[in-house]
Amino acid sequence: MPRQPRRTQAERSDATTFKLVAAAQELFGRDGYATTSIEAVAAAAGMTKGAAYHHFRGKAALFRSVFVEEQRQIADALRQAAAREPDSWSALLRGCRTFLEHCLNPAFRQIVLLDGPAVLGWEQVREIEYAHTLRVLTEGMNAAAADGAMIDGDLPARCQLIFGALCEAGMLLARSDDPARALPVVAAEAERLLGSLAR
Repeated sequence: MPRQPRRTQAERSDATTFKLVAAAQELFGRDGYATTSIEAVAAAAGMTKGAAYHHFRGKAALFRSVFVEEQRQIADALRQAAAREPDSWSALLRGCRTFLEHCLNPAFRQIVLLDGPAVLGWEQVREIEYAHTLRVLTEGMNAAAADGAMIDGDLPARCQLIFGALCEAGMLLARSDDPARALPVVAAEAERLLGSLAR
């Protein structure tokens, strides 16, 4: 039986980083940033604290990677949801609704909506969001505008304003005593806001 080629140092490093981020994503999402230690993350990943610090300068740096991964995952989910719709306007509405539904996920709510701004600060949060969720929204609004589904206007400004409204809607859900009950109301208002742009 032929021997499997040995993994390179870079491949081993990537695999270790992946395990740490996956373990941290679970613990940060379940327990929150403040009560999760880097020692606990290392133990959950099956490695030593020293190995964790070899890959990340500290807990905040590890959290940033987790935040980026959460953003990557939601961006993928938004694109998949939008792709199932028959036209660009329906796709835009579906993407916005999917984002709000995702805000009910306890881990996403904890990592992205609650801990993200507190740990990273708004500047870093926005920088990461612009590369992921805002990019998806911009793609959707560009497609709707190109199809003539929206009234004329300044598209970049419009994207920023709608994105800000969706983020605030997510925060509203995150702080609600009953997010599932609040979702239909918040989603309906978000759709009404978008509807004001429809041609």
